[in-house]
Amino acid sequence: MASQRGNWGSRTGFILAAAGSAVGLGNIWRFPYITGENGGGLFVMIYLACVALVGLPIMMAEIFIGRTAQNSPVGAIRSMSRPRSPWMGLGWLSVVAAFVILSFYSVVAGWSMHYVWLSVTNSFTGLSPEQIGDVFGSLYRNAGLNLFWHVVFMVLTIGIVIAGVKRGIEFWSRILLPALFVLLLVLLVYAMTTDGFAAGFKFVFGFHAEKFHPARSTLAALGQAFFSLSLGMGALITYGSYMRRDEDVVSTSIIVCGLDTAVALLAALILFPILFTVGLDPDQSVGLAFVSLPIAFSQMPAGALLGPAFFILLTFAALTSAISLLEVATAYFIDERGWSRVKATLTTGGCILVLGIPSALSGGAGFFGERFKEMTAPVFGQNNGKTWFDVLDSFSSNWMLPLGGLGIAAFVAWRVGNDAREQGFKTGTTLGALYWGWVWLLRYLVPIAVVLVMLNALGVFDTDG
Repeated sequence: MASQRGNWGSRTGFILAAAGSAVGLGNIWRFPYITGENGGGLFVMIYLACVALVGLPIMMAEIFIGRTAQNSPVGAIRSMSRPRSPWMGLGWLSVVAAFVILSFYSVVAGWSMHYVWLSVTNSFTGLSPEQIGDVFGSLYRNAGLNLFWHVVFMVLTIGIVIAGVKRGIEFWSRILLPALFVLLLVLLVYAMTTDGFAAGFKFVFGFHAEKFHPARSTLAALGQAFFSLSLGMGALITYGSYMRRDEDVVSTSIIVCGLDTAVALLAALILFPILFTVGLDPDQSVGLAFVSLPIAFSQMPAGALLGPAFFILLTFAALTSAISLLEVATAYFIDERGWSRVKATLTTGGCILVLGIPSALSGGAGFFGERFKEMTAPVFGQNNGKTWFDVLDSFSSNWMLPLGGLGIAAFVAWRVGNDAREQGFKTGTTLGALYWGWVWLLRYLVPIAVVLVMLNALGVFDTDG
């Protein structure tokens, strides 16, 4: 069984894989959007504080559990508590979250792959801005195209994970993440040459007090910090279980957080200058990537090169995150059921592929789309019904991940013995003096912050003012 689990070939391999897990689509288009919407530099300052005080402690806790137990989430929690312990629910939650999230995340990744194809084949050439804007709506409603790209993306993810930790996940992480940063830097250099760079820089890092609302903006920063780091879904526990027991959890976690944050900031410095150069409104979410940017690229001299580069960047970010999600489910069956990696990967990947079909169909008028919105309207409000895709997205973001992160913080802070926790934290690191600060954050600040995020997602707070 040990050979089926595997180990990282090096610390660098783990860092790249863990950073790849954290870096996802939300870093590229969601972070720039909410930054501009919530006061620019003021929001960035609070976001960085939230990463350091909330996201980083949970990341350390997850990697600590995996490295200590050398097991996937279910087995790791069991071995660090007791058989049939209620804490094992955290492990099960991680496995279920991996199934659920990847099933609809692969559909979004498929949109990125389709836009790579459209950009490479110059399909936007000759189209008006209105026509380019309509392309995404047509894709969203096209069940056949969504299914096709969903299958392609899942097959690609399965192919990487099935090769194992070193030859699959680590090998491709060493390619995909550096390639992602190269693409970011190339796009950044171009953005710096545009007429809109000064305005874009000011939009991101300037202090726009009129757009900053203390409650809304702080809660948005908390939520982005939590979700952008792949916390609460078992990926970092699983990846941590492939580390040697003498590896440094503290500095490794800091590096991973730094890389993830760097991607988000670089993306903001790329997107806004490009949009401002052609006079487009940046106040969108998913439309920022799939509507506004294609329009911008179509109006720029280097758009034929910028478009493919940007959407390849999105696809790489999606793929590195998807790999970690599939590995959580795969590792469970390897560790708990004794399955071979091939059997575990094909079974879990196949199940997730099937589970993702309703999400691929959610843009249409069928059962999982408009009819599902009508069915959920009594729950979410008459004009706020949700498709199958929306429900899975909302349930995982508002409940599964926060509960997972909250549970991990409580488990490490209160259930794990102090001697084992302190020894695990200080092993291999020169930053052992941070130990009691880490424990204090896990015990008090992190739970408060995560609960606030959950309550805000449920609409408990009035954050309009």
